[in-house]
Amino acid sequence: MKNRKYLLPIAATGIVALALTGCSSSDSGSGDASVDCAKYESYGKHDGKTVSVYSTIVDLEATNLEKTWAAFEQCTGATIKYEGSKEFETQIGVRAKAGNAPNIAIFPQPGLMADQARAGNLKKAPQAVSDAVDKNWSADWKKYGTVDGVFYTAPMLANVKGYVWYAPKTFEDKGWTVPKTWDEMMDLSKEIADEGAMKPWCAGFESGEATGWPGTDWIEDVVLRAQGPEVYDQWVSHGIPFNDPKIVDAFDKAGDILLDDKMVNGGFGDVRSILTTGFAQAGQPVLDGQCAMHHQANFQASNWPEGTSVAPDGDVWAFMTPPIDESKGQAITGGGEMVGAYSDAPEVQAFQAYLASSEFANDRVKLGGVISANKGLDPANAQTELDKLSIQLLQDENTVFRFDGSDLMPGAVGSNSFWKGIVSWINGTPAKQVADSIEGSWPKS
Repeated sequence: MKNRKYLLPIAATGIVALALTGCSSSDSGSGDASVDCAKYESYGKHDGKTVSVYSTIVDLEATNLEKTWAAFEQCTGATIKYEGSKEFETQIGVRAKAGNAPNIAIFPQPGLMADQARAGNLKKAPQAVSDAVDKNWSADWKKYGTVDGVFYTAPMLANVKGYVWYAPKTFEDKGWTVPKTWDEMMDLSKEIADEGAMKPWCAGFESGEATGWPGTDWIEDVVLRAQGPEVYDQWVSHGIPFNDPKIVDAFDKAGDILLDDKMVNGGFGDVRSILTTGFAQAGQPVLDGQCAMHHQANFQASNWPEGTSVAPDGDVWAFMTPPIDESKGQAITGGGEMVGAYSDAPEVQAFQAYLASSEFANDRVKLGGVISANKGLDPANAQTELDKLSIQLLQDENTVFRFDGSDLMPGAVGSNSFWKGIVSWINGTPAKQVADSIEGSWPKS
């Protein structure tokens, strides 16, 4: 549930089957004549075969996925039977155990994928998929799809977290400059708080059963920027305990903002209103002039009201949460999907390889609303300035990228005790006590 964070809480679950006719490499036959099937020759012909796909992706984004792979269906003869569900995280394990797993699952959390791999349910990725990932993705991304030395799942789409949203006109009118370091950001926050015209920050961590997850993003950003990627990796893999002093310090540093009534919660109330403010609505006070900044991922762009201009000179824009220790370099956190298979049938393997290709990434990004860390993606295909910026950050060799920490942790922690710990913390439980509790929940095996 955590990864599809940018999907507003609108229940929509469905199964869509598209059956399109095959085509030759030079002609799309009775299908769309504009499709160049030469690009799909390497995937072979799979006439009459069906590949079932299950994921968290619903609504418009599901429709755009189906549009993207329609050419694959047309040119290979395969039919992709898609099902999107907001119950994916709880149901995928149940279905696998019952022998009713899909051919392909699109996992929003590497930790959940690893559970399925260790249970012996997932098939090892074929060589064609491994080669595609080696060509189109960084080694870090391939690592997220590898469990106990075996490569299972290829990355698909991505998101960039840690953006700080603001209104450029407000900053210009007030004479504020975009901070380049954490200390500068804190100095600006204190200046805004002292002025008293608005709160420096607005935040919302409410998300139904997943309430608390936006707070985990704050902690992850601080750990990576203050301690660097090595400590971050040790933390998410339990190489150091969750209650290590470095992690408790990250809570305290984030708490300088989130636990201070002078800093939050613009437009909503005191600190505790963070827990009753829906994450999708939490940034609105930036537009209303009731707060100056809001911390949320690139998918916040879809949460602004229709007609809002998202641009450097628009109604809202964003800067990346600045470094805490500048010696650690440009560091960002993010997320994405991992494509795993419960079948090794040829048509399934072909579709896996296609989803890891630059062709898929470019065609899907052209439709808008998503980005990818695929190195073959042309940033010019992005539909917004923010998406272009995010892609450039992901493709920059100097960027240190780390996957969302809670998505990498075991489910008992990442999508359970960590979320609940954030709720307790905002409600006043000391950081050390929260960290101790989360550490106690870490699976022993």
